[in-house]
Amino acid sequence: MSAFSSSQHHQILLERLRKKEALIGVAGLGYVGLPLSLTYAEQGYRVLGFDIDTSKIEAINQGQSYINHINSERVVKALQQQRLDATTDFTRAVEADALILCVPTPLNQYREPDLSFIHNTMAALLPYLRSGHVISLESTTYPGTTEEELRPLIEQRGFTIGEDVFLVYSPEREDPGNLDFNTATIPKVVGGSTSACREVGIALYEQAISQVVPVSSTRAAEMTKLLENIHRAVNIGLMNELKPLADRMGIDLYEVIRAASTKPFGFVPYYPGPGLGGHCIPIDPFYLTWKAREYGMHTRFIELAGEINTAMPAYVVQKTADALNQAGKPLMGSRVLVLGIAYKKNVDDMRESPSVELMELFRSKGADVHYSDPFFPSFPPMRKHQFALQSVVLTAESVASFDAVVLATDHDAFEYTLLASHSQVMIDSRGRFQPSNNVIRA
Repeated sequence: MSAFSSSQHHQILLERLRKKEALIGVAGLGYVGLPLSLTYAEQGYRVLGFDIDTSKIEAINQGQSYINHINSERVVKALQQQRLDATTDFTRAVEADALILCVPTPLNQYREPDLSFIHNTMAALLPYLRSGHVISLESTTYPGTTEEELRPLIEQRGFTIGEDVFLVYSPEREDPGNLDFNTATIPKVVGGSTSACREVGIALYEQAISQVVPVSSTRAAEMTKLLENIHRAVNIGLMNELKPLADRMGIDLYEVIRAASTKPFGFVPYYPGPGLGGHCIPIDPFYLTWKAREYGMHTRFIELAGEINTAMPAYVVQKTADALNQAGKPLMGSRVLVLGIAYKKNVDDMRESPSVELMELFRSKGADVHYSDPFFPSFPPMRKHQFALQSVVLTAESVASFDAVVLATDHDAFEYTLLASHSQVMIDSRGRFQPSNNVIRA
């Protein structure tokens, strides 16, 4: 399929990547793909970004970022240096040397892996695949996806993996809003379908990322990402299990966590909350749970943590109802303000946010629910949730007008002194306040 031999494809691609002569293609320009594209551009590569969302393409080509923590100046600079080009035209994939897939991997309604975004992206790219391409999947998924789903598609086109086309799995590790680490400084795990693929994968990332961590296979790389997120999900689940127990025992769990954190070894602090949110932790553990069934095994720790974390929004709603009862008010008909609808503080990302689940539960119980979030002036359109609401401007008068205020996402932009002073009842699910007459921990 090419005038070059397999060894020549390998060496030419390695040289182009190492000399930064390669054109890097990034498919999916969301919270992973956009910062990755900019990182490559800033390291001297030319980048071709693909997305089916025309609004994203138009924004990039106009020098505008649509992600809060990504500065538009970075986009403008990449455009001015002619190192970034965004397009909806997937036929241009043939121009690129590398094709990096940064697309979502959600769960379906049965909590099973939904690989449709990967399949659709591969279907768009495959007609333009050529010898000398490296394909890297960054989407979080179950061990075996790269070999079982992507490899056959490439081989059906007549290519030999590790000779004509090089297949890599390298999980994204983005942490939106983290000021200590960014795409360039977070170590990059890389696994290849063959040893030649791994060598190409290392060359793909080593010039743009500060540290590359090679592993023995794509399966090991896939499992690495799941382990990272399962570790968090299980430990947060433990804290969420301890929260109501500590509450009944009259113990401040946050005080206990702070005290335990003074131990310089053997303890890592995790914190309870109103549930899990984001694109990884509420979803990724169930990828392994699903895959484990193929091997006749049940991942009981993972499933138990999932049950506990999923139950937390209902726990917060019940604590709110109890607090209102103490004030002589029923939850039905009460005005409830949910503070923060992003899944974590200081970001404009609502994926799998437990705050939205809280709003749904309050509404289902007859409360008049509203929200306030500096990152979302209007409640955005979502596939599963619809609220025709505007963000409440927080003043002494507006806060006092609600029967209950529920802190769900503790953005630093909130004026906590004002909230504590003027809330009739404050339900704190993040441990931001000290308990008092009007502040209830949940």
